[in-house]
Amino acid sequence: MVYGIVSLISLVVLSYDRYSTLTVYHKRGPNYRRPLLTVGGIWLYSLFWTVPPLVGWSSYGLEGAGTSCSVTWTLRTPESHSYIICLFIFCFGLPVLIMVYCYSRLLHAVKQVGKIRRTAARKREYHVLFMVLATVVCFMLCWTPYGVVALMATFGRPGLITPIASVVPSILAKTSTVINPIIYIVMNKQVRHRHFVLLRIMKSYGLTF
Repeated sequence: MVYGIVSLISLVVLSYDRYSTLTVYHKRGPNYRRPLLTVGGIWLYSLFWTVPPLVGWSSYGLEGAGTSCSVTWTLRTPESHSYIICLFIFCFGLPVLIMVYCYSRLLHAVKQVGKIRRTAARKREYHVLFMVLATVVCFMLCWTPYGVVALMATFGRPGLITPIASVVPSILAKTSTVINPIIYIVMNKQVRHRHFVLLRIMKSYGLTF
C-alpha cells in the first residue's frame, strides 16, 4: 500500500509543480536540494499512514483470493473505522482535491493564453502538462474501483463484497505502478531515448530476456 500512496502523493507534487511552473513566470536557478527533500517528504508521509496498522491502529491481512496483503477492510471496530476514514481523507480525498484545483487553474490559464503565440518552451510545458494529466487519469481509473470496493467492504453489510469480486479492483490498483513508466516512455522523447539506450546496453552485456 505504501507504493500506492507514494504514487498518488507524487502526482499531487507534480500537479503543483505544473501549476507553479505555468502560472509563475519568473525564472529560478537549479535547486537540487528541494527535489530531494520533496521525495523524502513523500516517503515519510506515506510511511506515516502505512505504519499505524503495524502498531495496533487497524491491522493488515490477506485480501481477495488470499494472494495479496492489505488493510483489513472488513474489521468492524472503532479503531479500524477511524483509521480507514483518515486514510481515505488524507491519502485519497484530499490529494485528489488538490490535483483537481491545480489542474482546473492550469486549464483556465491555458484557455486565457490560448490566443497568444506559443514559444517552443511554452509548448514543451503544455506537453508535460498533458503527460501528467494522462498519468493522473490513469491513476484514478486504477484506484477508484479499489477505493469504492474497500469502502463497501468496510461500511456495507457483511459479505457484500465477495473475495472473487474484490480480485479485479485489487489487480487493477496494482497495475498503476506499471502504467506510469509506460506513459513516460510513450510521451516523453528523452525518457524514450534513454530507455532504448539502456536496452541496447543491456543487450550488449547479454542481460535482455
